[in-house]
Amino acid sequence: MVRTPLTPEERERGERLGRLLRAARGDRSMAEVAARAGISPETLRKIETGRAPTPAFFTVAALAGTLELSMDELAGQCVLVPA
Repeated sequence: MVRTPLTPEERERGERLGRLLRAARGDRSMAEVAARAGISPETLRKIETGRAPTPAFFTVAALAGTLELSMDELAGQCVLVPA
């Protein structure tokens, strides 16, 4: 299966999501948060660093629940505002 390349906007949105999740994680370890969300620490690392810019909805929802983030707020902060 060939994947369509991501646009610069999609990459930026993924990087923004990663930064938001990392900030929300705070002092908690990556392993602890990943375990509570039911994902691997490697998946969380990839999301936080922007290497997985389009994570599955249920992955983001699990992380948001674990980090006590509102999905609406999270989505609102990841949307790019046109210049």
